[in-house]
Amino acid sequence: MIEVPVALNDRSYRIAIGPGVLASAGARLSALVKSRRVAVVTDETVAKLHLERLTAGLSGFEVIPIILPAGETTKGFAALEALVDRLLELEVTRSDAVIALGGGVIGDLTGFAASIVKRGMGFVQVPTTLLAMVDSSVGGKTGINTKAGKNLVGAFHQPLAVWADLDCLQSLPEREMKAGYAEIVKYGLISDPAFYEWCLANAERLLAKDAQVLAHAVAQSCRAKAAIVAADERETNDIRALLNLGHTFGHALEAETGFSSRLLHGEAVGIGMAQALRFSAAAKLMRKADADRFTRHLQSLGMMAWPREPGIAADAAPRLIAHMRQDKKRTAEGLPFILARGPGDSFLAKDVSLQSVEAFLAADLSVQPAARKAA
Repeated sequence: MIEVPVALNDRSYRIAIGPGVLASAGARLSALVKSRRVAVVTDETVAKLHLERLTAGLSGFEVIPIILPAGETTKGFAALEALVDRLLELEVTRSDAVIALGGGVIGDLTGFAASIVKRGMGFVQVPTTLLAMVDSSVGGKTGINTKAGKNLVGAFHQPLAVWADLDCLQSLPEREMKAGYAEIVKYGLISDPAFYEWCLANAERLLAKDAQVLAHAVAQSCRAKAAIVAADERETNDIRALLNLGHTFGHALEAETGFSSRLLHGEAVGIGMAQALRFSAAAKLMRKADADRFTRHLQSLGMMAWPREPGIAADAAPRLIAHMRQDKKRTAEGLPFILARGPGDSFLAKDVSLQSVEAFLAADLSVQPAARKAA
């Protein structure tokens, strides 16, 4: 068992990582709350796979499941209203906790509901996907999607704990594993060139669910994110913004595909990171060879690296720019981009013109890669 602390003064918590974490859920929750009942929010797919095991682990607690439809469309106002109404119907108190059992959609939605019910109640993140374990479950960002874009309505609300049971990954499809890997290699690209090289060397073993490799990758990713969150919890001094490497490009791609199953969030981030590196190379900020190496690495794993692969039209550059204008990171000064001088040396650029980005997108959209191997 690996324990990673997230140091945030009175909002500090720990991330438990390892196989069999859910078996100790009752003891872990008892140390956090006095109530002996708990609502578990999950979706239909995850409920079939993991709800029974979590319920068994919550021995001594009355477990009240709240099961929502699976998919990105659940992360919206309708599901938020239904979840809040159900929690209030249960007469939850601010001393109760709610558990989010699932991937990023369930975690973000449940965390946001917890932040607004009774003006804030506790919640525990139990991520069941690789992406959620290494990214969305850590750091307290919660929210929902709207017609205007992704995560534009939400709140910072730290969990009481994160329980990352690696056994949950055994049922995870290959496509979801690859989506999670994109967020793992991101930490190397941001500021850890040694971890970046480790990822390139061990990616295939990770995707094959090698237990030792998975444990190291999840723990190292969580340590990296915990350090950044501790230094910049609410993204006010530009440090936490580095976690958005690839996200400005990626969120625009997700919006263009209607936040549908055509493009998972991690897939969008993978393409977005490749685009950020290619844009950095085109701007003479980094070596083209380094950008090309990352693109080839994604392709070697059967992952998407170009915007045409999820079906984005060749003439979509103006629409992608329009999506970017709705990005939540946009300020009066403009839209910041995370770019790179090389692997492990990313930085926040505040002087990027959207005209130059649109010209780059037009060129990037002209590339029609060969078909990938099936996931």
